[in-house]
Amino acid sequence: MEAAAGGVDDMTKLSYLHEPGVLQNLATRYELNEIYTYTGNILIAVNPFQRLQHLYDSHMMQQYKGAPFGELSPHVFAVADVAYRAMIHEGRSNSILVSGESGAGKTETTKMLMQYLAYLGGRAATEGRTVEQQVLESNPVLEAFGNAKTVRNNNSSRFGKFVEIQFDKHGRISGAAVRTYLLERSRVCQISDPERNYHCFYLLCAAPQEELDKYKLENPRTYHYLNKSNCYDLVGVSDAREYLATRRAMDIVGISTQEQDAIFRVVAAILHIGNIEFAKGKEVDSSVLKDDKSKFHLETAAELLMCDPGAFTDALCKRVMVTPEEVIKRSLDPYSATISRDGFAKTIYSRLFDW
Repeated sequence: MEAAAGGVDDMTKLSYLHEPGVLQNLATRYELNEIYTYTGNILIAVNPFQRLQHLYDSHMMQQYKGAPFGELSPHVFAVADVAYRAMIHEGRSNSILVSGESGAGKTETTKMLMQYLAYLGGRAATEGRTVEQQVLESNPVLEAFGNAKTVRNNNSSRFGKFVEIQFDKHGRISGAAVRTYLLERSRVCQISDPERNYHCFYLLCAAPQEELDKYKLENPRTYHYLNKSNCYDLVGVSDAREYLATRRAMDIVGISTQEQDAIFRVVAAILHIGNIEFAKGKEVDSSVLKDDKSKFHLETAAELLMCDPGAFTDALCKRVMVTPEEVIKRSLDPYSATISRDGFAKTIYSRLFDW
């Protein structure tokens, strides 16, 4: 059959299923803001790089609830609905795989899937936090600590995740679990222009003044781990508002105020750690803190991490080797101490994210 003027909604209907035909069909539909297209039971999404709110409102959810697959226009809700109904009718777990290159829209698509499943499996409003609220609010928390601006995407996930949503026999959400994989640890210490480090660092630097005083933080431009790039702000995004939104999401997810304080103490400590510099010591291949500024950042980081400043200095400036007979301490030169500093920062951020 010949392709319709507006393209076809299922590419198995194309007369010639080859690359030019597929690309032309996707482009034609994209021009009409039809960002979804089927290829059999596979849904292809083309990132519109704009908010299409009418596509994801409650009216649209009602339309797709229980509708036979393919009866309505291609949509991520249709895929979620098929998986949900198969789970209910067959009593078996179902999986939805969201794949694509950086900037393709995987994170937003996953959020829409979770939003629709929360709509289908939601319970009547009750006092306190509902499970579906907690499921949805886990997204901004994970994004704050696992997403960053890249060249192609202002909110790029720098990790993989497996989201498991559990339902009871009545189809209501009963629990959820999120497993994360392969966090890009190197970003903590190395960023290139015009990218940014993880969002949480900038959010904390935009926190209310009493928070900044508590963590002894200043403008993000003063921190080595952030000022390797000239990008500090995102267009249309207020880091101050996002910080408060992240704290609210943490409340809903069930992270206590004390735990939140501990989390942001670690984030602040990492920024201070990045500003610790080393100079040559009196002994050969040894290092010492470069100046009073480095001493301030080390002591502040030690205070935030609740450890002894002297032991912290030794940990950065010396390497400890344990043998069956003895413990050997070897001094590190300034370059090696810097490598040790960055390795420590990456490790504690990775441990924080895994927690």
